[in-house]
Amino acid sequence: MSDSIYRLRAYDVLTLVVLALLATGVIMVQSASLGVSGHFGFRLTDLGQKQLLFACVGIVAYFCCSWIDYVRLLPRRKSILTAPPLWLLLIAGACCAAVLVPHVGIERNGARRWLPLGITNFQPSELAKWSVVIFLAWWLTHRPLDLTKFHNLLLTLIPVGGMCLLVVIQDFGTAALIACVAISMLLAGRVKVWHLSLIVPPVMAAGFWFVRHKEYRWRRMIAFMNPYAAPQGEGYHMIQSLLSYATGGTEGTGLGGGIQKLGYLPEDTTDFIFSTISEETGLFGACLVIALYLLVLIVAWQAIKPARDSFGRLLAFGIAAMVGTQAVINIAVATVSVPTKGLSLPLISAGGSGLVITCAAMGMLASVLRHQHAEDFEPLPTRPIRPKKTIDEGMWSQWTTA
Repeated sequence: MSDSIYRLRAYDVLTLVVLALLATGVIMVQSASLGVSGHFGFRLTDLGQKQLLFACVGIVAYFCCSWIDYVRLLPRRKSILTAPPLWLLLIAGACCAAVLVPHVGIERNGARRWLPLGITNFQPSELAKWSVVIFLAWWLTHRPLDLTKFHNLLLTLIPVGGMCLLVVIQDFGTAALIACVAISMLLAGRVKVWHLSLIVPPVMAAGFWFVRHKEYRWRRMIAFMNPYAAPQGEGYHMIQSLLSYATGGTEGTGLGGGIQKLGYLPEDTTDFIFSTISEETGLFGACLVIALYLLVLIVAWQAIKPARDSFGRLLAFGIAAMVGTQAVINIAVATVSVPTKGLSLPLISAGGSGLVITCAAMGMLASVLRHQHAEDFEPLPTRPIRPKKTIDEGMWSQWTTA
C-alpha cells in the first residue's frame, strides 16, 4: 500500500489551519468578553455567540470558494470590460464611497467605516483590500497594457491609488496595508524596479504628510517609542498591552482568568486580542498562533512553487502577502513594536463581514491548491471558431477540367 494516503495535502493543511484559527478566535473572543467570573464557562456571551455564528458562515464561504475553480475569476472574452476582477474593484470602490455619504455610513469613535447590512455592519475596506489583490493578480499576469512602459504602469496604478485614497479617509492602517501588498505584487509581477523607484518615494511622502498634517495622528505615531510619556493618553493602550504579557508570563492565567480584559485593555477582542491570548495562554499560546500563520505562508509557497499558470501563482502570493502582512502588523502593534494601526488579527479578532470575506479569500487560496492549470492554459475562452470553407483540391480539378 502506498504511503501517499497517509500524507496530508497542502489543501488539507490549509483547511486545518483555517479551522484552528477560527476556533482560536471563537474561544478567545468568548474569553475576552466574559465578566468577573474567574472561569471560562460554557455559556456563550452575546459577542461569543456572534463570533461563532460568523465563524460558521466563514467556514461555508471557505469551502464554497475552495471548490470553485479560481480561473472563473478571469474574463471569458478578450475584453477588459467583461473582467470580474475589474467589476469587483468597482463595486468595492462604490461601497467605500458610500461610507462617506452622510446618513449612509455609520460612524463610531470618530471614524466612519461601516455600512448597515441587516444583522451586522459591513466594512467596505475589507472588500477593498481583497479586490485589489484579485485585480492586480489578473492585470499583471494577462497584461492588457504593456507594463514595460512607464505611462502604462501609471494607468495601472490609477485604480489602485484611487482605492487607497478612498480607504485612507476611513482607515489609514488598511490603506497602508493595501499599498504595501500592492507594491509587493508589482515586484512579483516583474514590473521594472526603477519604475517603482520613481513612484514609491512620492507615495511615502504623501503618507508622511497625511500623518504629520494632524497633530493627534503624529502623537499616535511616535507614542510607541515612549508610551509612559502619556500614560493616560496615546500610550494607554500600549501600556495595558504590555501589562498583559507581564501578567501572563510563560504559562498564562488560564482561559477566563485574564485581568486586563476587565475594563483595562481597550479593544481586547479586536485590535489587541493577541495580548489577551498571551495573557491567558502564555508564551505557548502566542507561539502557537504565530506558527499557524507561518503554516499559511508555507502552504501558499507550495502553491507558488510548482509549474502552474501565472494567475494562480500571483493570486496565491497576494493572498498570503495580505494575511501575513496584516498578522505581522497586528502582532507588532500588540507588542508595542510599531505605532498603532487599527488592524485586526486575521480569522481571530472579533468581526462580521471582514471575517467572512477573509475566509472566502482563504478559500480562493485553497482553490489554487486544488485546481492546477498548466502555464500555457488559455484563461480567456471564446466562442468556437468555425473552420473556413475551402475548396477541396479534387473538387477544384474537376471544375477546371470541366
